[in-house]
Amino acid sequence: MKLTWYGHSAFRVEIKDATILIDPYLVGNPSWTGGWEGPAEGVTHVLLTHGHNDHVSGAVEVLKKSGAMLVANFEICMYLVGQGVGGDKINPGNIGGTVDCGPFTTTFVQALHSSSFGGEGGTNTYLGNPGGLVLHFPEDKTLYHMGDTDIFSDMGLINELHEPKIGIVPIGDRFTMGGAVAALACRRFFGFDTVVPCHFGTFSMIDQTADKFVAGMEGSGVKVALPKIGKAITL
Repeated sequence: MKLTWYGHSAFRVEIKDATILIDPYLVGNPSWTGGWEGPAEGVTHVLLTHGHNDHVSGAVEVLKKSGAMLVANFEICMYLVGQGVGGDKINPGNIGGTVDCGPFTTTFVQALHSSSFGGEGGTNTYLGNPGGLVLHFPEDKTLYHMGDTDIFSDMGLINELHEPKIGIVPIGDRFTMGGAVAALACRRFFGFDTVVPCHFGTFSMIDQTADKFVAGMEGSGVKVALPKIGKAITL
């Protein structure tokens, strides 16, 4: 599996027979100034954890260019169809459900957050419940993108049901759990082989580094893969 971070929570995941963008914040992202066109090359699936602008902005452009399958909750899918995304390209689900994405499956799981798309004049369009996404691959380790969330005890149930070995973990504080709490979540509830921190350094009001998370994971035996923006890593 090859993983490329575009800042914030935006990742490109390349596996056999699929190239996936998760939360492709590729338009207006201060951490990524390389445009959306490059990350969109060859994309077969776009997955969205929730509807906030810093997770969705760029999705319409990518979907229109690539013709990729959109995997998200029903509200997000229908909202983006209203923005010009093809209605025949959506694969909606919701918390607790699993959808077949062809080369892999995606299960929607709980996240403690909110979900809406901000418009002009302070308006917000409700876009369903926020979630995390568990990706099961036939020939790769199971990946869990937590989305934006705080710690919650049912993370233990997610681990029991899915046994994810790769975790993409928000650590920036203020809008998600901070690094120390995120490390506690990983250590207490999961049996990860590798964790990849995200949702930090994008804006001045959230933590700028992964230092607290890295410190919290010391001695756990879990590999912390610190991503560099735009640089692929192999897991």
